[in-house]
Amino acid sequence: MLIAGFPAGAWGTNCYLVAPAAGEECVIIDPGHQAAQGVEEALAKHRLKPVAVVLTHGHIDHVASVVPVCGAHDVPAWIHPADRYMMSDPEKAFGRSIGMPLMGELTVGEPDDLKELTDGARLDLAGLEFSVAHAPGHTKGSVTFRLPERADIPSVFFAGDLLFAGSIGRTDLPGGDHAEILESLARVVLPLDDSTVVLSGHGPQTSIGRERATNPFLRQVAAGLGDGAPAPAPRRGM
Repeated sequence: MLIAGFPAGAWGTNCYLVAPAAGEECVIIDPGHQAAQGVEEALAKHRLKPVAVVLTHGHIDHVASVVPVCGAHDVPAWIHPADRYMMSDPEKAFGRSIGMPLMGELTVGEPDDLKELTDGARLDLAGLEFSVAHAPGHTKGSVTFRLPERADIPSVFFAGDLLFAGSIGRTDLPGGDHAEILESLARVVLPLDDSTVVLSGHGPQTSIGRERATNPFLRQVAAGLGDGAPAPAPRRGM
């Protein structure tokens, strides 16, 4: 399996291209702010053909390049319905304007073909099977994507802004809910095998085993102490 990832834009949001191997079809995950050029470079480098864009949530740092990427390759995008409004009106996600200079750089709106994700769905794309889990807390429509273990390759978990190396997503923006993100961690993350590779929306790669042992939020959730968990420190992402 091939996973090509790179941080993009003002918030260093991780965009991923996932394919069975070089020279095959691929899925693009979270082409965010200023990610279009990086996507094209990765497609050319690995000789990939995109068939879909899938989105972990609707914040502009994860979706800003969806329209140009989908338009350039005539592919659909997938998002949870609770976050769909952010595609056309990203400022609602912050309860205020995020600034005209930045907004002037963005192509706001929905791609021509936008499909909706549901909890428990299986997406068969590019010869891969992505399991979808609704995981609200960072936003109401946050989801994760998981690829099953294959041969000698461990399961891969695309966490979006639910789980980071050593931390969790912020919950202080409209639609965020600290208790809800803790419930999502308990329901979606804790049952995963320790060997599962975690690729987050920001920051470095980690694993479920490492986070189970060292992440203070996940340890508190596992111990049943979620209500006493401290508020997460702000991250570079939204």
